[in-house]
Amino acid sequence: MKAGKKIKIFLQGFILFNILWYLLAIVINMRVLPKPTDVYLNMNHLYGDKLYIHVFVSLCRVLGGLALSLVLGISIGLIMAYSKIGNKLLNPLVYFTYPIPKTALLPVVMLLFGLGDRSKIILIVFILVFQVIVAVKDAVLNISPEAYHPIRSLGASRLQIFIHITVPAILPELLTNLRLSIGTALSILFFAEGYGTQYGIGYYILDAWMRIDYIGMYAGIVVISLLGFALFILIDLLEEAICKWKVKSPYSL
Repeated sequence: MKAGKKIKIFLQGFILFNILWYLLAIVINMRVLPKPTDVYLNMNHLYGDKLYIHVFVSLCRVLGGLALSLVLGISIGLIMAYSKIGNKLLNPLVYFTYPIPKTALLPVVMLLFGLGDRSKIILIVFILVFQVIVAVKDAVLNISPEAYHPIRSLGASRLQIFIHITVPAILPELLTNLRLSIGTALSILFFAEGYGTQYGIGYYILDAWMRIDYIGMYAGIVVISLLGFALFILIDLLEEAICKWKVKSPYSL
């Protein structure tokens, strides 16, 4: 689906969501749920609150966590897929630690790595890296053995086989996984930024809530939602650029 069509779907969803929000605010008629018009009309005042700094800090944390998760996850996933010994050693560990709720490790991570950016990035990595490992390992193992025969018959090296067969097989699964991980990363970041920091969109939302600034709180929620959508679209554009061979369903987003 082209970027223009995706933006059109986003705008339709955005309008529908705001209509429902507006109607709900009228029905509830409480200060804790302001109308969307009140929130948007006050967005220009948020520049004085340095909301852009909070967005920038959160974006750096998310991108840092995603980058580390990709490096570690791809490496471990390839080792597990190609090495029987590596799979024997790592598979039980991944299988055991994957279901553990990583948010429960936040106090431990902060004690070990401090209250700054490192602990928040590491927590994102703990949650996302397992998804990348599983996606890469499954993508490699699901490659049909017949796919290797033509290129091997031409005398291709292992590196050439990896570049022309394995990488194209991994990329669609990896980017789909990365797209799904964006929402998870932002959710975890919102949770982690409530502790030991003065910057970040999560901190901004919680601070506005504590100050009973509901307009600012909802503005922060809108901003973090738009940030997630922007990252979602960027990954879609990246997939269209480097996975041109992938045929999508006409019903996919």
